[in-house]
Amino acid sequence: QLQLVESGGGLVQPGGSLRVSCAVSGFTLDYYAIGWFRQAPGKEREGVSCISSSDGSTYYADSVKGRFTISRDNAKNTVYLQMNSLKPEDTAVYYCAAAFRPRPLSATAVQAMCVHRGFGSWGQGTQVTVSS
Repeated sequence: QLQLVESGGGLVQPGGSLRVSCAVSGFTLDYYAIGWFRQAPGKEREGVSCISSSDGSTYYADSVKGRFTISRDNAKNTVYLQMNSLKPEDTAVYYCAAAFRPRPLSATAVQAMCVHRGFGSWGQGTQVTVSS
């Protein structure tokens, strides 16, 4: 059974850093594109960053570009989102999601998946709060 479990959320001061992790089980990460999404109270879920399965093409939302970095360790079946220079507006529940895409995706395709939430399997989320 395909399962995604997020961890690493918490409370951090503005300007601080946090790394959230997405541990996957029940499938081989190598063949899946992975996305990080977030949802703040009263707002729609938005794509933060997504990464292709094999060649590592990535997409970042404009709001996090230059501050967040997505990475994957297929040997550990884990995907990470390193978040630096955090702002109060980054406060949200962060979700990871997976989609079976065994062939490399272009940067355009990764962006489309992220923007349109083109993922079928989702984790339960981890809360990230940025506050002083």
